[in-house]
Amino acid sequence: MKTFRELIVWQKSMDLVTEIYEEAKTFPEEEKFGLTNQIRRASVSIPSNIAEGFGRKFDGDFARFMSIAMGSNYEVQTQLEIARNVGFIVNEQLVILIEKLEAIDKMLKGLKSKLK
Repeated sequence: MKTFRELIVWQKSMDLVTEIYEEAKTFPEEEKFGLTNQIRRASVSIPSNIAEGFGRKFDGDFARFMSIAMGSNYEVQTQLEIARNVGFIVNEQLVILIEKLEAIDKMLKGLKSKLK
């Protein structure tokens, strides 16, 4: 591969960022600097770490960035559940987003295992 943009996991995580941003638009205005900001930043961290890891010279470094991306993935999952618990999103939307995050997590784990 010549660029991180060719990685399916990067493409899917980029799509997810867009979905998270759209969903977060529906959060209350008073959450602008709270959960809205936090969930957006964590979702952006997933493809960002994939790209940064790709740019590293050593597979070990790339694998470390995949671990960071996985951590951000779990952070987004937790924040989505908090959003559901406080009534910012409905359970059906939570399920859809969690399924996408779990699929990305499997891809990250697969990529990481190939790097070791």
